[in-house]
Parts: sequence; C-alpha cells; structure tokens
Amino acid sequence: MTLANWMILAAALLPYLAAVVAKAGAAGFDNSAPRAWMEQQGGYRQRADWAQRNHFEAFPPFAAAVILAQMASAPQERIDLLALAFVLLRLAYTGAYLANLATLRSLLFGLGIGCVVWLFLLPL
Repeated sequence: MTLANWMILAAALLPYLAAVVAKAGAAGFDNSAPRAWMEQQGGYRQRADWAQRNHFEAFPPFAAAVILAQMASAPQERIDLLALAFVLLRLAYTGAYLANLATLRSLLFGLGIGCVVWLFLLPL
C-alpha cells in the first residue's frame, strides 16, 4: 500500500477527529439527538462541527484524485507528496478553524484544494 493510499484513510478519519473535538467532555451532550444538541453549541465546539462537515465535503475529490492519478501511472513519489501535503494542510486547517483564524483557515483550504487539482493534473 502506498503512502497516498494511507493518506486516503487518514483523510477519511479527519471528520471523526473533528467530531470528537466538538463533543468530548461537553456537559449535557445528548446522544439521542446529537445534531440538535450540536446546533446549540458555540465557540470552538461549533467550529469543530463546521470543520467536520467541511472534511466530509473535501474528501471525495481528494480520494478520487489520488486513485485516478495512480491509475494513470503518474509518478508515485509525487502522488505521495501531494497526498501527504493535503492531509497535513487539512490538519492545519482544523487547527485554524478551532482557533477562529478565518483568513489562515481559508488560505489552508485553498492550498489543500490546490493539491487536489494538482493530483488531477499530474498524469498530463
């Protein structure tokens, strides 16, 4: 299994990491209605939930880009590097989201999408 394939797994788990941050140790967490409870949260918990949602949105194009680049026999070292960069940028994105650093978060988001686009273009 390549590093890029491991990064697909890591990216698939990122939403759940954000969910743990949003819910862990929270007073009054209601597991019978977690979405309704989450909508009442503010601060870093709310931002962690928003990051979770964004991770779910960013994952499909990333996974598709890695798989297609590998199927097209693009250089594996470059695929691995871009996949690793994407996951590291998404971790930093989560940190910026939690810290309420909107401009940095947007920059990190853009760089991550740049990795995805590059992966799609790599076989050319």
